[in-house]
Amino acid sequence: MLEFLNELLWGKVLIGLLILIGVGFTVVSRFVQFRYFGRMFRILSASQAFKHDKHGYLSSFQALLLSVAGRVGGGNIAGVAVAITLGGPGAIFWMWVVGLMGMATSFLECTLAQTYKQAEPDGTYRGGPAHYISRGLGKKWNWLAAIYSVLLLVTFGFCFTALQSYAVATSVGDAFGVPVFYTGIAMAMLVGMIIFGGVKRIAKVAEVLVPIMAGGYLLVAFVVLGLNFDRIPDVFMLIVKSAFGLEPAVGGGIGAAIMMGVKRGLFSNEAGLGSAPNVAAVAYVPHPANQGIVQSFSVFIDTLIICSATAFIILLSGVYEPGSGVAVEGVALTQSALADHVGDWGRAFVSIALVLFGFSTMLYNYYLGENSLNFFSTENQNLFNGFRVLIIGLVCWGATTDLGTVFGFADVTMGLLALANLIALLFLVKPGLRILRDFDRQIGEGIEQPVFDVSQFRDMNVDPVAWKIEPEDLERIRARETASGKTVR
Repeated sequence: MLEFLNELLWGKVLIGLLILIGVGFTVVSRFVQFRYFGRMFRILSASQAFKHDKHGYLSSFQALLLSVAGRVGGGNIAGVAVAITLGGPGAIFWMWVVGLMGMATSFLECTLAQTYKQAEPDGTYRGGPAHYISRGLGKKWNWLAAIYSVLLLVTFGFCFTALQSYAVATSVGDAFGVPVFYTGIAMAMLVGMIIFGGVKRIAKVAEVLVPIMAGGYLLVAFVVLGLNFDRIPDVFMLIVKSAFGLEPAVGGGIGAAIMMGVKRGLFSNEAGLGSAPNVAAVAYVPHPANQGIVQSFSVFIDTLIICSATAFIILLSGVYEPGSGVAVEGVALTQSALADHVGDWGRAFVSIALVLFGFSTMLYNYYLGENSLNFFSTENQNLFNGFRVLIIGLVCWGATTDLGTVFGFADVTMGLLALANLIALLFLVKPGLRILRDFDRQIGEGIEQPVFDVSQFRDMNVDPVAWKIEPEDLERIRARETASGKTVR
């Protein structure tokens, strides 16, 4: 039954909806992910100026790192290897396509999450699909918001936390011989110390952990590219030709290449699943579109950079021979490929990378679970503390338990989660475009840093308290625009 539901959701319904929204919003937004690609870097640089510890806010940059901590996980190492094994090198091309279109989907859902976020008494924000469903579609859709919140709690808060713990513990055991029980205890202690500090402590850990884990993995990938520089054009052409069935006897043909590239790309970057908007909403930004643009970049980092790094490590190695069958798959394929380039220490490096990716994802999953509970109750601290204790227990249990059935169940609940989010996005495309056009208009008027004037959007049921721009930020914006000769707001 789980296999049937999984195949129905991911093999037919969701892939069609995700592609429809990704391509559709790309077109109606006039290719927003490409138009504002350069602005992503300016927003991230400026976000340091908008980092207000004294007000209790998180910056756009911190929210980006938190979302990267969740997006970048086992799918970037094992998932890419599976895509190549079953779909051939051409699957990577379709993964790229899905990533580029997913940037538009991520822009839409994360812009909406910012628009409909709510201010919290402690100076932070809460938001995500449950909030933009409830506020954006109205109270008559509260049932869908509630279903989404329950599915988010079950899928990410419970199932994926245990699954990540299992993946990390078994990887450490295989690479270093450490019993899974001890690894589980160690992870539970670390997770407990972090999550009891709330989202601010999680964000601070992500600020340190994400650059180290992603930067270290990319550094090794660049070393591999440097060692095989003359073969890079050939591998790139192999990917492109295989994507269109121009390479004989590779993978399962063009159909398998498209299917595996689309599925693995969507699993990896999570665009459209509704998970990242929960994190995107916590940032303090002058305009909702700012965070939409930044979160588009998160998809680019995950799929176009890190997944590509794994793909080239595999395809440039002597372990994988296109068309001749593959003796190893999953994490083992990536480990063997890296070892072929740099020696046996490459296997241990992949294991360490998987541990870091998995640990950061557990923190991300915890926050998604906490945010889902927050939709139902904002003041019951016993509920949140109980959830934190439960997460610590799940980390220990997951490390020592075979979770095959749990994985199948999580696939189905994640599919239903995505379905609820995509239905909401279809109805909220118009408000999303309205926010984007307000941003476009201000950019067109020469305003370097657009500001969201909440008084113009009261009909959208936006929380005005969540859109109070701090005085020092308004002064900073005015000073910057006056110096550059731009229009002053």
